Amino acid sequence: MDERGLNPDGTIAREGSLARVAEPFWPVVAAARERIGEVFGGSRLHSAYLYGSIPRGTAVPGISDLDLQLALHHEPTPKDRADARALESALDTAFPQIDGAGVLLGSRRALLAEHVRYDAGFFLACLCTPLLGPDLAAGLPRYRPTSLLARETNGDLARTIPRWRAEAAGARTDAARRALSRRVARRLVRTAFTLVMPRWGGWTSDLAASAEIFGRYYPRRAGQVRRAAAIGRQPSADPATLRFLIEEPAPWLAAEYAAVHGVPAPR
Repeated sequence: MDERGLNPDGTIAREGSLARVAEPFWPVVAAARERIGEVFGGSRLHSAYLYGSIPRGTAVPGISDLDLQLALHHEPTPKDRADARALESALDTAFPQIDGAGVLLGSRRALLAEHVRYDAGFFLACLCTPLLGPDLAAGLPRYRPTSLLARETNGDLARTIPRWRAEAAGARTDAARRALSRRVARRLVRTAFTLVMPRWGGWTSDLAASAEIFGRYYPRRAGQVRRAAAIGRQPSADPATLRFLIEEPAPWLAAEYAAVHGVPAPR
């Protein structure tokens, strides 16, 4: 991988690996592998993956969360979702190194579907690190930092803003507002980065680096995106912070994104 996150052939390199997991998180990852096998093993699980800061080697003990993607042989059922929630809770309770755990579920068929080839497919191939089972990335293309990838990964921001407004209006606790501010801030920084990704010609998931790269192309908006990156790392329960994120950078980013890359078709 070069300094722009690319393989020698110019395709986007997989950003994480088990070799990059920092020592404090080794027991967390080992327990996750074991418990996933216990809970979803047998006929249910096709494969399991890590993503986020832990496999990138940038996780901070006590602050970072554990992110998992499970690929099932069938469409997720209510039992699968209940088991995933129980797994999240068990891992979060057992390990103070992590501030929460999240388990995404999807069927093998859905994750490899043609219409999500540049969305869920890219996520699996480039942002996920294999943990258990055969790697679905073997059936996916090699991705490049193109306008097509930008449009399909983050081009639906305009459709997302009304949902954020509704969630912000209904967030009654500090914990709910912190969780929402983290999610919104990170999505905005990712969108800002992928807006300029084809011009920069590379890939990164690092929030601070993403904000700085964006700022080279849109200096007048750089301060807003740097602030969003800071909120993504240290979420806030202040309602004014949510209003800032949703009403200031978000609408501009949605409009500029549509003008530059277009929007993906509804799925």
